[in-house]
Amino acid sequence: MSTVIWVVIAVIIAAAIVAGVYLVTAGARTRRLRQRFGPEYDRAVEREGGRSAAERELRSRENQHEHLDLRDLEPRRREQYREQWVGVQERFVDAPETAVGQADGLVTVLMGERGYPTRGFEENVAHLSVEHGRTMDHYRRAHTISGRAKSGAASTEDLRQAMVHYRALFEELLATPAEPVGHGDDRSPRR
Repeated sequence: MSTVIWVVIAVIIAAAIVAGVYLVTAGARTRRLRQRFGPEYDRAVEREGGRSAAERELRSRENQHEHLDLRDLEPRRREQYREQWVGVQERFVDAPETAVGQADGLVTVLMGERGYPTRGFEENVAHLSVEHGRTMDHYRRAHTISGRAKSGAASTEDLRQAMVHYRALFEELLATPAEPVGHGDDRSPRR
């Protein structure tokens, strides 16, 4: 065989190897992002209009997250937050709309104390989703119901669901890194 044919074969093999490495790397990146962000990955794909744009967005979130000064709570502060949550849940019986607003406020304060920026809902979601991607659907649902509650368009059952959703994120933010956290949709506010 001539040298030209060997060069062409070598170029084709090299291109195939490069393409294979790219596909393996891209697949691993996609699996890692799907695992880390959970349902938030699919939401980003839909919002960004495709996998590549969504993965750029999610990697950007990871990069911003690395620069946050996140901290765990001391056991005493964790217990104070739990007591505050119990108080909010107790108020739900007599004033559900007020309790939902207080739950939203308490979650926001807790985010701030943990070191997350709290400038606006979408920014909150972007920062939280890196470590708490599986809980963002709860947070979004609670936020939506809370907005309806402010205009008087939420039923008592809606408000109860908002409390359940806020509690899912609250518990996850309050948990120590080694504590497992459950996320049921059908739990009632504790009393």
